[in-house]
Amino acid sequence: MKKLRDKVALITGAATGIGKATAKLFAQEGAKVAIVDIKDPEANETVKEIKDSGGEATFIHVDLSQMREVEDMVRKTVE
Repeated sequence: MKKLRDKVALITGAATGIGKATAKLFAQEGAKVAIVDIKDPEANETVKEIKDSGGEATFIHVDLSQMREVEDMVRKTVE
């Protein structure tokens, strides 16, 4: 059973490591995942892996130290 079906997850630092593993697990459980990071190539690879496994994901490039980028990230995720 997909525990996160119809949910949206915004995961920062999702290009590599624990963030990537979390994003993949959330997608596997049915969540639509927003991959948030500054590492474009790695983040795009994470999105590809999720999509190749049948999940839904999108990448949003964000520097979390920049408030405007954080606000845009939330807006894009809600959309």
